[in-house]
Amino acid sequence: MRTAHEFRTTHWSLVLEAGAGTEAGHSALETLCRASWYPLYGFVRRRGYKPAEAEDLTQEFITRLLAAGGFVRASPEKGRFRTFLLASLKNFLANEWDKSRRLKRGLGIEFLRWDELDAEGRFRLDPAAPAGDESLFDRQWAEKLVSEVLARLRTEAVRESSVARFDALKAFLVTDAPARYAEIGTQLGLSGPAVKSAIHRLRRRYADLLRAAVADTLSSSDDVEAEIRYLFATLSA
Repeated sequence: MRTAHEFRTTHWSLVLEAGAGTEAGHSALETLCRASWYPLYGFVRRRGYKPAEAEDLTQEFITRLLAAGGFVRASPEKGRFRTFLLASLKNFLANEWDKSRRLKRGLGIEFLRWDELDAEGRFRLDPAAPAGDESLFDRQWAEKLVSEVLARLRTEAVRESSVARFDALKAFLVTDAPARYAEIGTQLGLSGPAVKSAIHRLRRRYADLLRAAVADTLSSSDDVEAEIRYLFATLSA
């Protein structure tokens, strides 16, 4: 399963091509669905479905979304992909009364290998939330997006042979502790000012990648800053 670039080929305009049956659009939609599987699974579980049922329903929802024409209802005016995705899932669950219509376990298309994902193990660690709680879906979406950005940063560090520097400085992305600059400098063989400069560059690159990742899930670049503020608010709630 891809990790470092999950959100980097999913610009809304490209994803919309999935509705027209283009290969690029379908690939973009599949990439974003893979990145979104756990927030979807968690939402289904909180609706009261048992683990096996939640796996089946999440699998089938994504499979149907990826089917020819399954994404035709999307439009740029709907703004946020996460909003469209959750609304589509709620509609799917509301109309999924006939259990006989579900894909049987082991049959049909296996989009995700659940035995490799430990979905239920992750679910047991989630905070308690009422059925249908959308805020936790948004929080898990935000967590996934941030983790992908950090993975992208680390991939770049690997390419630049600077993994040790990245691992030492990544904690400073979300907090500042100037008193530790000397300690980190000794560890990395850098002066205090050099550590400060390296942290500044890392933060700037992180911000650029984050904005790009968020923009890839929106219909308008005008909404990027508001979306970032909202997603970080969900993480701090």
